[in-house]
Amino acid sequence: MRTLTYFVALTLDGFVCAPDGTFDFFPESPETGEHLTRCWPELVPSHLRARFGIDAPNRSFDTMLQGRGSYQVGLDAGVSSPYGHMREYVFSRSLRYDVDPNVTVVASDPLTTVRELKQEEGLGICLVGGPTVAGVLLPEIDELLLKRYPVVAGSGRPLFEHGFEPQAFRRVESTVFADGSDYTLFRRAG
Repeated sequence: MRTLTYFVALTLDGFVCAPDGTFDFFPESPETGEHLTRCWPELVPSHLRARFGIDAPNRSFDTMLQGRGSYQVGLDAGVSSPYGHMREYVFSRSLRYDVDPNVTVVASDPLTTVRELKQEEGLGICLVGGPTVAGVLLPEIDELLLKRYPVVAGSGRPLFEHGFEPQAFRRVESTVFADGSDYTLFRRAG
Protein backbone atom coordinates (compact mmCIF):
# COMPACT_ATOMS: atom_id res chain seq x y z
CA MET A 1 0.00 0.00 0.00
CA ARG A 2 1.23 3.49 -0.86
CA THR A 3 1.91 6.09 1.82
CA LEU A 4 0.30 9.54 2.07
CA THR A 5 2.69 12.23 3.35
CA TYR A 6 1.55 15.74 4.30
CA PHE A 7 4.39 18.18 3.48
CA VAL A 8 3.96 21.69 4.79
CA ALA A 9 5.84 24.68 6.22
CA LEU A 10 4.74 26.01 9.58
CA THR A 11 5.56 28.42 12.36
CA LEU A 12 6.68 27.50 15.86
CA ASP A 13 3.12 28.05 17.04
CA GLY A 14 1.64 25.69 14.43
CA PHE A 15 0.32 27.97 11.68
CA VAL A 16 0.82 27.23 7.97
CA CYS A 17 -0.25 30.66 6.78
CA ALA A 18 -1.72 33.97 7.89
CA PRO A 19 -5.47 34.27 8.44
CA ASP A 20 -5.80 35.55 4.85
CA GLY A 21 -3.88 32.57 3.41
CA THR A 22 -0.61 34.38 2.70
CA PHE A 23 2.68 32.84 3.74
CA ASP A 24 5.25 35.43 2.65
CA PHE A 25 6.36 35.94 6.27
CA PHE A 26 8.34 32.68 6.21
CA PRO A 27 12.03 33.59 5.93
CA GLU A 28 14.14 32.58 2.96
CA SER A 29 16.39 29.69 3.95
CA PRO A 30 19.02 28.52 1.47
CA GLU A 31 19.87 25.60 3.77
CA THR A 32 16.33 24.22 3.82
CA GLY A 33 16.01 24.70 0.06
CA GLU A 34 19.25 22.83 -0.55
CA HIS A 35 18.08 20.04 1.76
CA LEU A 36 14.77 19.78 -0.10
CA THR A 37 16.41 19.56 -3.53
CA ARG A 38 18.84 16.91 -2.28
CA CYS A 39 16.39 14.70 -0.35
CA TRP A 40 13.04 15.23 -2.13
CA PRO A 41 13.79 16.74 -5.57
CA GLU A 42 10.29 15.91 -6.79
CA LEU A 43 8.82 18.41 -4.31
CA VAL A 44 10.42 21.28 -6.22
CA PRO A 45 7.77 22.60 -8.66
CA SER A 46 8.34 21.72 -12.31
CA HIS A 47 8.86 25.31 -13.46
CA LEU A 48 11.73 25.75 -10.92
CA ARG A 49 13.54 22.44 -11.44
CA ALA A 50 15.82 23.64 -14.27
CA ARG A 51 16.82 26.74 -12.29
CA PHE A 52 18.05 24.49 -9.48
CA GLY A 53 19.66 21.98 -11.85
CA ILE A 54 17.21 19.21 -10.93
CA ASP A 55 16.81 16.46 -13.46
CA ALA A 56 16.68 13.62 -10.92
CA PRO A 57 13.87 11.09 -11.14
CA ASN A 58 11.20 11.05 -8.46
CA ARG A 59 12.52 9.23 -5.39
CA SER A 60 9.69 9.17 -2.89
CA PHE A 61 6.53 10.48 -4.58
CA ASP A 62 4.84 10.14 -7.96
CA THR A 63 1.47 11.68 -7.07
CA MET A 64 0.77 15.20 -5.76
CA LEU A 65 -2.42 16.32 -4.01
CA GLN A 66 -3.50 19.89 -3.33
CA GLY A 67 -6.53 21.76 -2.15
CA ARG A 68 -7.90 24.67 -4.14
CA GLY A 69 -6.17 27.29 -1.97
CA SER A 70 -2.64 25.99 -2.41
CA TYR A 71 -3.24 25.24 -6.10
CA GLN A 72 -4.49 28.81 -6.60
CA VAL A 73 -1.02 30.12 -5.67
CA GLY A 74 0.39 28.52 -8.83
CA LEU A 75 -2.56 29.59 -10.96
CA ASP A 76 -2.10 33.20 -9.85
CA ALA A 77 1.51 32.95 -11.04
CA GLY A 78 0.43 31.52 -14.40
CA VAL A 79 1.36 27.92 -13.55
CA SER A 80 -1.51 25.47 -14.07
CA SER A 81 0.56 22.29 -13.55
CA PRO A 82 3.05 23.06 -10.78
CA TYR A 83 4.05 19.41 -10.38
CA GLY A 84 3.90 18.31 -14.01
CA HIS A 85 6.55 15.68 -13.35
CA MET A 86 3.99 13.81 -11.20
CA ARG A 87 0.31 12.90 -11.36
CA GLU A 88 -1.57 15.91 -9.97
CA TYR A 89 -4.91 15.97 -8.18
CA VAL A 90 -6.66 19.11 -6.94
CA PHE A 91 -9.64 18.87 -4.60
CA SER A 92 -12.12 21.58 -5.50
CA ARG A 93 -15.83 21.98 -6.11
CA SER A 94 -15.38 25.29 -7.95
CA LEU A 95 -12.36 24.74 -10.22
CA ARG A 96 -12.94 23.89 -13.90
CA TYR A 97 -12.26 20.20 -14.53
CA ASP A 98 -10.19 21.04 -17.64
CA VAL A 99 -7.84 23.61 -16.06
CA ASP A 100 -4.79 21.62 -17.28
CA PRO A 101 -4.42 18.25 -19.06
CA ASN A 102 -2.02 17.02 -16.35
CA VAL A 103 -4.32 18.00 -13.46
CA THR A 104 -7.24 15.88 -12.29
CA VAL A 105 -9.80 18.04 -10.50
CA VAL A 106 -11.73 16.05 -7.90
CA ALA A 107 -15.05 17.51 -6.80
CA SER A 108 -16.12 14.42 -4.85
CA ASP A 109 -15.00 13.04 -1.49
CA PRO A 110 -11.19 13.38 -1.05
CA LEU A 111 -11.08 10.36 1.30
CA THR A 112 -12.48 8.03 -1.36
CA THR A 113 -9.99 9.30 -3.94
CA VAL A 114 -7.02 8.91 -1.57
CA ARG A 115 -8.06 5.41 -0.51
CA GLU A 116 -8.19 4.40 -4.18
CA LEU A 117 -4.80 6.00 -4.91
CA LYS A 118 -3.22 4.23 -1.94
CA GLN A 119 -4.25 0.86 -3.40
CA GLU A 120 -2.35 1.48 -6.65
CA GLU A 121 1.24 0.46 -7.29
CA GLY A 122 3.88 3.18 -7.33
CA LEU A 123 5.78 5.62 -5.19
CA GLY A 124 4.21 7.59 -2.35
CA ILE A 125 1.54 10.26 -2.46
CA CYS A 126 2.27 13.78 -1.23
CA LEU A 127 -0.21 16.38 -0.01
CA VAL A 128 1.05 19.97 0.02
CA GLY A 129 -0.40 23.11 1.45
CA GLY A 130 -3.88 23.43 2.75
CA PRO A 131 -5.11 22.77 6.25
CA THR A 132 -8.70 22.26 5.04
CA VAL A 133 -7.93 19.26 2.82
CA ALA A 134 -5.38 18.02 5.38
CA GLY A 135 -8.13 18.04 8.01
CA VAL A 136 -10.40 15.95 5.79
CA LEU A 137 -7.59 13.55 4.88
CA LEU A 138 -6.16 13.21 8.40
CA PRO A 139 -7.45 9.62 8.81
CA GLU A 140 -5.40 8.59 5.75
CA ILE A 141 -2.22 10.61 6.43
CA ASP A 142 0.63 8.22 7.21
CA GLU A 143 3.45 10.74 7.53
CA LEU A 144 3.96 14.40 8.32
CA LEU A 145 6.98 16.10 6.75
CA LEU A 146 7.13 19.43 8.56
CA LYS A 147 9.36 22.30 7.51
CA ARG A 148 9.33 24.44 10.65
CA TYR A 149 10.66 28.00 10.75
CA PRO A 150 11.75 29.92 13.88
CA VAL A 151 8.83 32.33 13.57
CA VAL A 152 5.82 32.87 15.85
CA ALA A 153 2.77 34.11 13.95
CA GLY A 154 0.33 34.57 16.82
CA SER A 155 -2.63 33.55 14.67
CA GLY A 156 -3.38 32.14 11.27
CA ARG A 157 -4.54 28.89 9.75
CA PRO A 158 -3.48 25.82 11.75
CA LEU A 159 -1.69 22.73 10.50
CA PHE A 160 -5.07 20.94 10.34
CA GLU A 161 -8.56 22.37 10.21
CA HIS A 162 -10.22 19.44 11.93
CA GLY A 163 -12.30 18.72 14.97
CA PHE A 164 -10.70 17.55 18.21
CA GLU A 165 -9.54 14.00 17.53
CA PRO A 166 -6.04 13.26 18.91
CA GLN A 167 -3.93 11.01 16.69
CA ALA A 168 -0.45 9.81 17.63
CA PHE A 169 2.60 10.18 15.42
CA ARG A 170 6.23 9.42 16.26
CA ARG A 171 9.29 11.36 15.16
CA VAL A 172 11.40 9.39 12.67
CA GLU A 173 14.10 11.90 11.80
CA SER A 174 14.89 15.56 12.13
CA THR A 175 17.42 17.84 10.47
CA VAL A 176 18.12 21.17 12.16
CA PHE A 177 19.74 24.04 10.29
CA ALA A 178 21.98 26.88 11.49
CA ASP A 179 19.20 29.46 11.02
CA GLY A 180 16.93 27.55 13.43
CA SER A 181 14.72 25.98 10.74
CA ASP A 182 14.19 22.24 10.70
CA TYR A 183 12.71 19.42 8.66
CA THR A 184 11.08 16.74 10.80
CA LEU A 185 9.46 13.56 9.57
CA PHE A 186 6.76 11.93 11.72
CA ARG A 187 5.01 8.60 11.05
CA ARG A 188 1.67 7.51 12.36
CA ALA A 189 2.19 5.53 15.57
CA GLY A 190 0.90 1.99 15.87
